[in-house]
Parts: sequence; structure tokens; C-alpha cells
Amino acid sequence: MNGMKVVFAGGGTGGHVYPGVTVARTLLERDPATKVVFIGTRKGLEADVIPREGFHLSTIEVAGFRRRLSPDTLLTAFRACKGFIQSLAILRREKPDVVVGTGGYVSGPVVLAAWMLGIPTLIHEQNALPGVTTRVLSRVASAMAVTYPESARYLARKSRVVVTGNPVRKSILTADRREGARAMGLDPGRPTLLVFGGSQGARAINEAMVAALPDLLARRGDLQVIHQTGRRDHAWVVAELEARGVDRKRLPRLVVEPYLYEMDMAMACADLVVSRAGAISIAEITARGLPAVLIPFPGAAEGHQERNARALEAAGAAVVILQSELRGDVLRDTVEELLDDRARLERMSRSSRSLGRPDAADALADLVVRLASRRRGLRPEMRSAR
Repeated sequence: MNGMKVVFAGGGTGGHVYPGVTVARTLLERDPATKVVFIGTRKGLEADVIPREGFHLSTIEVAGFRRRLSPDTLLTAFRACKGFIQSLAILRREKPDVVVGTGGYVSGPVVLAAWMLGIPTLIHEQNALPGVTTRVLSRVASAMAVTYPESARYLARKSRVVVTGNPVRKSILTADRREGARAMGLDPGRPTLLVFGGSQGARAINEAMVAALPDLLARRGDLQVIHQTGRRDHAWVVAELEARGVDRKRLPRLVVEPYLYEMDMAMACADLVVSRAGAISIAEITARGLPAVLIPFPGAAEGHQERNARALEAAGAAVVILQSELRGDVLRDTVEELLDDRARLERMSRSSRSLGRPDAADALADLVVRLASRRRGLRPEMRSAR
């Protein structure tokens, strides 16, 4: 469908940014004439990632509502109204064929504005338990894509729900171990541990890793470690490691970065992952079939990260450590036990891969094209969303 224009709305974290980027790239691969615009904020991760990915970003002013009343509630409500008006202006200017909301408070005013203007809308929910924004938007969305079948019971208009899975970047699926190790400056023949706490990092994971790392490196002379700390904690982690005698300048097998733009390469050379249990992290881990130690963020809305983590644990793909139980020695012993048991790692890898949905980006792209075609009054032949 030549000349289709799609607006993606979502932001704040990688989990709400990268799904849109992945589907946008899938649409462009199918038809290079497709036009793509992203809507987000100036403060979210999208302000950095979207321009870096080569897409145009239009910004609005909006903030998430707190779960209890506070002096900021009125200001947040004012911003929401302003964001809605700004969304109307952007959509009138861009005239998209379809609007895709990828989650977070940014998608709310944009999808509502699209509905008011009669533009078809698709919302994508990454977690097993849909967030408040998704539940509200499900009353007006033209279609809803979910990762887990059980999500449908929380949404209005269940007949419009399609199970697609979470889209992952194609490079996550195609990067090989040697390529990944080369990009990270590591040896592809050595066991590699990848540690990250989501796009913004996680202080609890960083603290446990700082405590565990000296023993891990001392006991396992062959171990390589890639640690994404988040920008806020990077200087602190480096200083703490140096205080504990870990000089990363003399350890080429230790990579400590504030943010990994090449997460595809890091995952390609990893044998074991330690991470939060955000939806996109889970999607990428299972798409690669990686064993994992998952530490769910306890503050996630309605405990959705623990739900994600327990699903992998039940399938035998992950070990779950609650943050309340996380200490340096607990993390060290868990990692050592897994790395010392190759047979178990292989079983976990098979289980992880069985949960992955490598076709999710294509399924979502199918839905986008279908909605855009409906607006144009076309009925092209295409694959049904899986």
C-alpha cells in the first residue's frame, strides 16, 4: 500500500519505545514508501532513541498520574489536557492512515485524539496484566494487540483483541555470537554474563552486582561480564568496583556501560542474563532463547513484572529472585550454580526459546496495514495476524 503514513505514540522507557521502532522498520522493509512519525516527550527515552534510529519525533507535554492524590495531580491533569490538544494539532498536520499506541501515558492523549478525528487506532500491550492506559483505550481502539492471551479478559471489546506477542528487533534474532563478542570487545569462546536493569538501570541490581563481581571474577578466571548500569548509577558503580579492587581498565573481559545501544550484540554473546522482568526484556530474552536470572521490579504497576518472571520460571526458563531477597552473595551463588551446570543452562535455553514469538513484528505490521487499508477502502491480500 504505497504512501501509507503511520504515527506511533509511546515513550518513557525502552519497553514503550522499541516495539514501535521494530514495527516501523518492518513496515519500511515491506514498503519503503511508508512514512513514519513518532510522538513522545522531550524527557523520555524516546527523545534520545527515536532520532538516533533515524525517525522524526514530534513532542507533546504529558505526565503520568500518580496512584494517589497529591498536589501534583492538578498539574498533571493540566498537562494531559495540553498533551491532548497538542496531539490533535500534530495528527491534523500529519494526516496519518493509522495511529499505533505502544504504551505508557504518552499513548493516551494521542490515541484519544486519533479516535476523535476518526483515524483507525491500534494499541499494543506488552504485559500479561494490561496497564490502566491500555484498559481505558481499549474502549475506543480499532484493534488491540496483546502478548499474552490472558490479557484479553481485562479489556473491553474482546472481539477486537489479537494475540501477537512482543516485537523484537530483527538484529536480536540474527546477530551471531562471534559478531556480538567482536562488537563488545570480548572473546566468543569464553562464558559471558549479561547484567542490566532495564533501559534506566536498577540500583538494587547494581548494588548486588558490585558486591558479587569481585568474587565472580576471582573464582572464574574465564568469565566475561557485560554490565549496563543505567546513566544515573554508572559513575557510582565504577567507583565502587575500583574501591573493591576491580580495575576495569585492566580487565578487558569486563564491560561496564551506562547504556547499551547494541543490546542485540550483547545478547548474541551472552550465556546467562541477569535482568529485570520488563516485557520487552522478556521478549528479547525468549526470542534468543537465553537462560535468565530475573529480579522483578517491585514497584511495577499491579506486580506485572513478577507475573512476567513467574511465567518464565514455571516454564523452566528462569530463576526468580525477589528484590527483597536480593544480596550480593545470593546473586553470586545463583550465577555460579547456573554457569557450572551446562546441562541445566541448555534446558533453560530450550524452554526460553519455546516461549519466544519471533513473528510478533510481522503480526503487528499486518494489523497496521489492515487498519490503514480499511481507512482507504482497500482490501489487500495479506497474511492474518498470528
